Amino acid sequence: MSNKIDAAVLRRDFPILNQQIHRQKQLVYFDNGASTQHPQSVIDVMSDCYLRTYANVHRGIHWLSEQASDQYENARTIVQAFINAPHNNEVIFTAGTTMAINLVANSWGRANLGPGDEVLLTICEHHSNIVPWQQVAAAVGAKVVFAGITDDGRLDLDDFKSKLGPQTKMVAFMAVSNVLGTVFPVKEIVDLAAEAGAVTLVDAAQHVPHEPTDVQDWSADFVVFSGHKILGPSGIGILWGRQTLLEAMPPFLGGGSMIDQVTTDGFTPGELPAKFEAGTPPIVEAIGLGAAIEYVDSVSLPAIATHERLLAGRLITGLSGIEGLKVLGPGIEHRSGIVSFVVDGVAPQDISILLDQKGFAIRVGHHCAMPLHQVLGLKASCRASFYLYNSIEEVDAFTDALAAIVTRLR
Repeated sequence: MSNKIDAAVLRRDFPILNQQIHRQKQLVYFDNGASTQHPQSVIDVMSDCYLRTYANVHRGIHWLSEQASDQYENARTIVQAFINAPHNNEVIFTAGTTMAINLVANSWGRANLGPGDEVLLTICEHHSNIVPWQQVAAAVGAKVVFAGITDDGRLDLDDFKSKLGPQTKMVAFMAVSNVLGTVFPVKEIVDLAAEAGAVTLVDAAQHVPHEPTDVQDWSADFVVFSGHKILGPSGIGILWGRQTLLEAMPPFLGGGSMIDQVTTDGFTPGELPAKFEAGTPPIVEAIGLGAAIEYVDSVSLPAIATHERLLAGRLITGLSGIEGLKVLGPGIEHRSGIVSFVVDGVAPQDISILLDQKGFAIRVGHHCAMPLHQVLGLKASCRASFYLYNSIEEVDAFTDALAAIVTRLR
């Protein structure tokens, strides 16, 4: 396991990156904050399951069902080890980060929040960590409160502390901003919340694929992330929660698999993790996620984090020479591999369209973070986000292309 990444070598593992399919040009994919691409190993594992071992899990005693069940549960064990979860049954498969947060908000939230209670978020949150809490708060009479950020895009800890109090029952926040790239001080936030008696949920969708994640070291109560941001398929995500909390929470969805007994008078829920995995689960997607995590492990998360910061630093340096361009967020010492920017007098959408014509795929818009953009005084921004298969050469080519586009549009 090397401490240095050779992006050119890793790129060979990703079929979509080796085809001349993007505007008849070699694809430069800088939209990894939205979704990453898939290595051949993940594609092969999922295809093999469909071709050779697919069946519903936990419901049959025939060979196919046993094979699929073993593969499905093995994926859970892979996730458990990857995030250092204490217990296998604390790892809940969901449809993604959004579903995982909705599960906690509607199960834990509706059971534990009431009039006068507060849910404390940061203004940087993705809509998936805002709207579910707003929905539950409206239903139970609670209130959603937002902590602000500093001028350089970091959490304003003084403001956070001023809004944290006995009325705060839940602190839900992202580990890394999907817009600013800000790496939040997770352990410090969790410790402050715990001192106030609040439960914590960490949206780790932009952290788990890029940095080592140890849920025991964080000491948070819930941690969530998505498969499609870590080389896995869409439609699969993870909720990790403390066993005691999960056991005390009512089921979120009802149906098959999540029950122990059902009568005409009612039901008793099953044990963890089945209690929160109603219906036929995302079987092949979970198996694909397991394969994706094994691929990332083989590369090394510390090496990935170092590589991405190298790319981000290179891009920020290059963009500093473009007149009228402003990079959003903190310095590289507090940033992940995400670089968002705006250009005075130039619409982000126009920049993205012209970059696309040159073979560069980036994200443009509010990135599902409208409150943050409102605070920044923006309607939209451009975002380049990196992963293990991106290279310095791509960053330099992108900088040159962007400089030419800005000159043309201004």
